[in-house]
Formats: sequence, C-alpha cells, structure tokens
Amino acid sequence: VQLVESGGGLVQPGGSLRLSCAASGFTFNTYAMSWYRQAPGKERELVATINRVGRSTNYADSVKGRFTISRDNGENTVYLQMNSLKPEDTAVYYCSTGFYGKPYWGQGTQVTVSS
Repeated sequence: VQLVESGGGLVQPGGSLRLSCAASGFTFNTYAMSWYRQAPGKERELVATINRVGRSTNYADSVKGRFTISRDNGENTVYLQMNSLKPEDTAVYYCSTGFYGKPYWGQGTQVTVSS
C-alpha cells in the first residue's frame, strides 16, 4: 500500500489549496479514504472522510463549509479542496485508509497559512 500526498504549501489567510493523494497497492474503489492533519504540539485529527463510491462524506466541524473531499476512482486519487484557509489550518496533512484492521498513512504534506 502506498499513499503519496502532494499540493501543500504556503498560502495567505483566505486563500485556497488543493491537496491530492495518489494511492496504489490496493483496490482503491473498495475502501473509504480520509484526510487527517496534525499541527505542532497537537494530536492528529480527522478532517474529512469519503466512502468508497464518493457519495457520502463527513467533515470535522472546524472545516465544514470550507473544505471538500472528493475522489476519482479511475485515477486512484483522493482530493481535499481547502478554501477560506485560516492560520489554525496550519498542519501536516495526511491521507489515510484502512482495512483488515490496519491503518495506512501517507508521508504527509505541509500546509502553512500565514501572511
């Protein structure tokens, strides 16, 4: 299983970023996918989840209305569109999935929101 995130960077407050996670090594369209984030000194938190066919999504209260998770099963890729970014969104963002009782994580991509 390999999950490779990309798209992070430095953005000003109010700006937007789109994260991507390319998946391989498993049957992508069989499993839900999630985005997590971890800020310095804080625990890793769940940001958003999407079901295997992309018809059901869930979000942390802190990002509802600003972030959108989506997936392209033909490209084995999951996305996180982040709008109206705030300094408190600064964190390393991780793509994740899990099956047979085992979680899998990408290496993470840094998102920094600062003026």
